[in-house]
Amino acid sequence: MKFAQYQILKEHALAACKAAGADFPAAKQLNPILLAYIGDVVFSMYIRLRLLPVSSHVRIVNDLGAKMVSAVYQCQAMTELKARLTPEEEAVFRRGRNAKSQVPKSASVYEYRMATAFEALLGYLFLEEQEQRLHELLDESFVIITERIQAAKKKED
Repeated sequence: MKFAQYQILKEHALAACKAAGADFPAAKQLNPILLAYIGDVVFSMYIRLRLLPVSSHVRIVNDLGAKMVSAVYQCQAMTELKARLTPEEEAVFRRGRNAKSQVPKSASVYEYRMATAFEALLGYLFLEEQEQRLHELLDESFVIITERIQAAKKKED
């Protein structure tokens, strides 16, 4: 996207923000990358809140939190959770996994796509206000990721 196009789109978005009473778009109609963006925020907040009782040192909470929200560990969680998705959740998962985006060097293409699918699913559940299911998946993923980090640590030692 050229810078001029970016500026026009940004101005349009800012104008839309100023519109009073604007409704959220339907989650099913949102671009899966936008769902993943929302899901990333939801998951990051959840992880950081869960880590608060672990340590009073910000650096420890930040370092552990950054590791837990990485694409590598999100992929591992999604791989385990995938078999327990409803048909509606599977459709959101596939849309997120198949979304085209830049893949960072910190993860493989597969890991990044699975992490994007995971975040898109969380974003979808959040926007659809399916709080019970959202918390189920957040809790399960926290347990999976914690176990995987501990297993990796044991291999290092």
